[in-house]
Amino acid sequence: MALRLFNTLSRAVETFAPLDPAGKRVGMYCCGPTVYDFPHIGNFRTFVFADLVRRYLQFKGYTVCHVMNVTDVDDRIIAHVREAKVSLREYTSRYEQAFLEDAQALNLAPPHFRPRATEHVAEIIALIERLLARGVAYQAADGAVYFSIANYQAAGHRYGQLLALNLDQMRPGERIQSDNYEKESMADFALWKARAPADGAVFWPSPWGEGRPGWHIECSAMSAKLLGPSFDLHLGGEDLVFPHHEDEIAQTEGAGLPAPGQRFVKYWLHGAHLMVEGRKMAKSLRNFYTLRELLAKGFTAREVRQLLLTAHYREPFNFTQDGLLGARAALARLDECLAKLRALAGTAAAAAAPEEPLLEQFAAALDDDLNVSAAWAAIFEWVRCRNRQLAEGAVTPARAAAALAAWEKLDTVLGLGVAPEPEAPPEVARLLQAREAARRARDFPQADALRSELKAAGWLIEDTPKGPRLKRA
Repeated sequence: MALRLFNTLSRAVETFAPLDPAGKRVGMYCCGPTVYDFPHIGNFRTFVFADLVRRYLQFKGYTVCHVMNVTDVDDRIIAHVREAKVSLREYTSRYEQAFLEDAQALNLAPPHFRPRATEHVAEIIALIERLLARGVAYQAADGAVYFSIANYQAAGHRYGQLLALNLDQMRPGERIQSDNYEKESMADFALWKARAPADGAVFWPSPWGEGRPGWHIECSAMSAKLLGPSFDLHLGGEDLVFPHHEDEIAQTEGAGLPAPGQRFVKYWLHGAHLMVEGRKMAKSLRNFYTLRELLAKGFTAREVRQLLLTAHYREPFNFTQDGLLGARAALARLDECLAKLRALAGTAAAAAAPEEPLLEQFAAALDDDLNVSAAWAAIFEWVRCRNRQLAEGAVTPARAAAALAAWEKLDTVLGLGVAPEPEAPPEVARLLQAREAARRARDFPQADALRSELKAAGWLIEDTPKGPRLKRA
């Protein structure tokens, strides 16, 4: 079955076919973090979604070039730099490093390129010069350069490809200096912002005087440099559809970068907002979690990742601590089954071919616009069947090995990895050793008493062919 994805550009589910004539190479751009604060879980819903797309494309046999930019200069960052009284790089490096640490904890596959906006000012200036030369940009009296929506449309382009816009309400010639603006505020937007006193030391020289890039032009310049003038997939949260992604299209196609008959991007994918306890998660509402806060509450990054992978990317998802507890229980059920299969498979696991039915059901689900809910349903039905067969003694080492091979191939997409062995505190380890000594001495009443003591302390013992294994109660 072919992969089908909902394309925001067409407002329809389409069969995925890359631009590569051989049908193998895929260019994928995902808008990355704006490094002015610690990223919250709402941000990471988008990045986990992008990770799923990349991993599943690789599972399907595609060779993916994954680009994720870092926005390290914009209005918010400059305001924070001014307040902190430090250099731009000193300020942003702290939050960029925090993002990288959180991304690693969540097992996000590192992008092949992670360009910073501040390191591509030359490319940004060159793109603005091209827009000026083509008559779809103009310089204002203060030195700032703006994109002209009226001239863009007069040249035969359409502004409003990703969403329906009321063009009658547009005010061509009016200008928007801010990086962020609302749907009803459509007007010419800044490509290059003239230096202002509030910018402090954040500026670069340009043909139009000292200043800095607008937010939208950054991604157009970096994606063109690293993926070419046309590429396959552009991902982001639904909040980026307008103005950011619409303006990217206008800039890139207005500059005439794509070849005749080609679009800037073939497929646009957007993830829905994350909710918290029924409300949209947003820093402005102060109702967000960071990964660090959740780890401090005793949850694991693996549990957070599993929860973020349970809902369809186009559906708003309510993120709760109860949901994290549910993810913990689901992972425990899965891990327990896998542990039993590993113990039974032994050395046979190394050379086993994966059993096909689970992989086929998993692929059929994800081919359907990344339907992770159906994929998880197939996984837990598989767990239920395997648990029953294990209890009946109907699983041979060879079948256990084939089941494990299927899971390991499937997990290249889910990225959950192997459950870490729980670290028992010293007193618990001593109780376990005492219990084993009692068993060897055939003092079974004492061994049972120690097992009960361990359970009271929150630990269970699972006796396996390789010896006792501790797990949390």
